[in-house]
Amino acid sequence: MQIKGQVALISGGASGLGAATARALAQAGARVGLLDANAEQAELLARELGGLAARCDVTSASGAEAAVAMLRAELGAARMLVNCAGIAPGAKIVGKSGPMPLDDFRRVIEVNLVGSFNLMRLAAADMMGLEPLADGERGVIINTASVAAFEGQVGQAAYAASKGGVVSLTLQAAREFAPVGIRVCTIAPGLFETPMMAGLPEKVRASLATTVPFPQRLGHPDEYAAQALNIITSPYLNGVTLRLDAALRMAAR
Repeated sequence: MQIKGQVALISGGASGLGAATARALAQAGARVGLLDANAEQAELLARELGGLAARCDVTSASGAEAAVAMLRAELGAARMLVNCAGIAPGAKIVGKSGPMPLDDFRRVIEVNLVGSFNLMRLAAADMMGLEPLADGERGVIINTASVAAFEGQVGQAAYAASKGGVVSLTLQAAREFAPVGIRVCTIAPGLFETPMMAGLPEKVRASLATTVPFPQRLGHPDEYAAQALNIITSPYLNGVTLRLDAALRMAAR
């Protein structure tokens, strides 16, 4: 798909991977709509990019519907959706204080998996109503998983499960939407410089970087953005999860 002139929605678009993707899409000529729980930060970036922002709790059906409808009314229906909203609290299934609170597990599933599905269903419904482009394509949906979906570490029960669900959804959704010309792919990043990572001490971050084979560093958000744009502009990429991890395979701990 050619990006210029098309509408793109980015969840978690106010920071990290989402913000980098929004910048790259805007630079490529897309009209960007940012969806984020942090409305103030999203609005600041939207003004910078000449786009629009909407406050959005991705776990809320009505909230997401209202946010997407507002952006649709101002920008038009989106042909691109990039889901970057996510959380990654760490906890063992059974820790020193006992079993992990069920609501803590449920919250991660709600944001990372249900939230991705929530926006997928809304964006896909809009894409189905658009006229197909010259090659028959109506839209592209990109979700964000993690290498934790494949190598979940101790203390990542909720996060690994949520990202594993995103990976499993990828091929199913691609098959469902294939007859109407909507592609679905997922990016599974390794260790990246994100707000989640920024909260760790510098020594810890440096230590983590040494576990990456090559290049031996944390990934940059603009590298994620470049992969997202590659998926959008490569029509034969569909139904796949692409690892973006510099050959990293996570250890148990």
